[in-house]
Amino acid sequence: MVDLNALTRANADRWSRAKLTREPEFTRPAKVAVANKGRYLAIAKQAGMPDIAWVFIAVSHYRESSQNFSRSLAQGDPWNVESTHVPAGRGPFKSFEDAAVDALVKCAPYAARLKDWSIGGMLTNLERYNGIGYAAKGIPSPYIWSGTDQYRSGKYVRDGVFNPGTVDKQLGCAGMILTMMQLDPSIKFDGPAPQVQPRPVTPSDKPVRDGIWLQNSLNRLGASPKLELDGIVGPATRNAVRAFQLASGITVDGLVGPATFGALDKALAAGKPVKTLPVPPDISLADKLGNLAGSFWSHVTDLFKS
Repeated sequence: MVDLNALTRANADRWSRAKLTREPEFTRPAKVAVANKGRYLAIAKQAGMPDIAWVFIAVSHYRESSQNFSRSLAQGDPWNVESTHVPAGRGPFKSFEDAAVDALVKCAPYAARLKDWSIGGMLTNLERYNGIGYAAKGIPSPYIWSGTDQYRSGKYVRDGVFNPGTVDKQLGCAGMILTMMQLDPSIKFDGPAPQVQPRPVTPSDKPVRDGIWLQNSLNRLGASPKLELDGIVGPATRNAVRAFQLASGITVDGLVGPATFGALDKALAAGKPVKTLPVPPDISLADKLGNLAGSFWSHVTDLFKS
């Protein structure tokens, strides 16, 4: 029988030493997870779990159903019909959220009952969801450690059949969590932090500055209201850029060029929120044309009245 306390200590130790070996592959699913944080938080609250449990739900969703909201958190079966895979016989449910709460509250290993929300406790409970066959063999589970230097090879290719030479291609929970922490610094755990050294940045290896990076950076610097991490630089994001530019004393145009990038980098390095002032919202071209049209026809009407 596996000693779960010993497994928790082992996972915490592996976490403290882990290094990503497939770092670029974690970026996209981690961004999707962080973008859906509000949805996962709502599920955690409904299941009676602490806020940090949203991370557990997010990485389970990736491993069990590839972040597909039409599939159940429990085993990846469609949630609108009765499940056929373990746990079988669950559902049908009215929504992804209802199915997720059922999986957390009513299905082993009953994550909603988890009391230890340290990183070791979370990783161990995630491992229990997949099965503790790897722990019984004394090897790191790929469900947790694939994509890090803590895992090399070995996989249960089907129930009860272990192949030591097979490598799990799906990314593991630990690397997902670590990458999510880089995107959302509010994710924090008790215990030692992972000793993962960032890769050196070279001219050909610069960090990706996409819409999600911009929104996440503005949120970290105090954007109000907080921006949704959807990667779309629409009116709300442009207005947050303008507010940041106004507070930083640079040209206020809502565009992110070298001066704005430089100010963002400087503010992020300082690690302190930037006090921003409200600015008028964007006015679209359609709004302007609409106002002009109204003004024109009002003058025409006045001519006929005179």
